[in-house]
Amino acid sequence: MKAQRKTICTQLLERFTHDGECFRQSINNGDESWVHHYDSESKMQSMQYRHKNSPAPKKFKVVASARKVLLTIFWDMEGIVHIEFLEQGTTINSERCVPTLHALKGQLRRVGQDKVKDVVIQHDNAPPHTSRQTQCALQQLELPTIPHPPYSPDLALSDFFLFPLLKKHLKGNHYETDAEVEADVRSWCRSQTLEFFANGMRKLVQRWRLCIECDGDYVEK
Repeated sequence: MKAQRKTICTQLLERFTHDGECFRQSINNGDESWVHHYDSESKMQSMQYRHKNSPAPKKFKVVASARKVLLTIFWDMEGIVHIEFLEQGTTINSERCVPTLHALKGQLRRVGQDKVKDVVIQHDNAPPHTSRQTQCALQQLELPTIPHPPYSPDLALSDFFLFPLLKKHLKGNHYETDAEVEADVRSWCRSQTLEFFANGMRKLVQRWRLCIECDGDYVEK
């Protein structure tokens, strides 16, 4: 697998070297992640000032709530392109991926035909993304993809960049309904600057380089 990771990263980096910013600007990353109604605070978030002689505050083990919604998001160097949510109990499969891709294509058309022609999709290798039905839909919609090595969340843009930062914002917050979670996720996404998204794309190219330098090994933070 290390050889495959290195080969794919080499191909992508060569394409970036040849096409420059045009290639990076064309990448549209799509991924899914669960967001919970409540996720406990990190140790850093829960730290509080106390006098050195004060007793330590009691801590209770809290786990993420069972209530959650599935976030599907597509984004590029300019920001969020498409976002949708599926309620708990919904399964992400080809039947769900295909209408999502149609919605994405519609959104791309609304922002300009040139953008539709230039876009390339970055997906991980989850079965719903690689199924024959999904691949046929991508071909029909003229949405080409770039290769992604299997079992490589360290090279999946949303996994190593967007989702960790989003969930850091959500940690410690309590939401009563799915709508509250969705509203806060959308609000956080809208509040991010153009530079935020551009920086994420720059990190993706950096990861390709690091993977090659590490001879295909997993890239640490």
